Amino acid sequence: MIDLLNVDNMELMAKYEDNHFDLAIVDPPYGIGADKQIKFGKHQRGLHKSCGWDSSIPGKEYFIELFRISKNQVIWGGNYFINNLYNTKSFIVWDKMNGTNNLADCELAWTSLDKPVRLYRRHIFTGVGNTNYITIHPTQKPVKLYEWLLINYAKEGDKILDTHLGSGSIAIACHNYGFDLVGCEMDKEYYDAMMNRYNNHIAQQSLFIDNQDNNEN
Repeated sequence: MIDLLNVDNMELMAKYEDNHFDLAIVDPPYGIGADKQIKFGKHQRGLHKSCGWDSSIPGKEYFIELFRISKNQVIWGGNYFINNLYNTKSFIVWDKMNGTNNLADCELAWTSLDKPVRLYRRHIFTGVGNTNYITIHPTQKPVKLYEWLLINYAKEGDKILDTHLGSGSIAIACHNYGFDLVGCEMDKEYYDAMMNRYNNHIAQQSLFIDNQDNNEN
């Protein structure tokens, strides 16, 4: 089951009992103004509205609730939330393979799991060729990154939580790998765009399977 909701994450989390989710994979605002338009080189990650959602980080109460309802956590941008986290040996380093430009070389995710530091290397534009890379969210992460997270940090049957769906890449990854997911996105425009992206993916996947079945008959 994949349940994607247009609600505030604090409202969502309040509905669940302690340790309801096996793993939370979240990407909260880093407080660095990433909700501005982003344009560089030959690629353009969409022209995104500036609405202030990345002007500050979540408060302490967010992290208290997140830890209450999930057994383990992967928190992107953990280096921005140090005051609300605890010491861990387990960080994830996403090497974006950006080379020399104005973008960061990598992003860090804090995890609660008993695993060593892991490195994932994938250029953010992998698979899009030389055409413009248009996104529906200014901090959109690749589906392949979330698939890698599920393979390496989740177990079969785990219930997954995402409190900041954004572009919905995690929803597509959970659908592809058969994981149950509950996720929310508060912004209605982002939510609608995310649902359109998710539903289009399912429709295209179903069409591909139908065509395969027809070719085999």
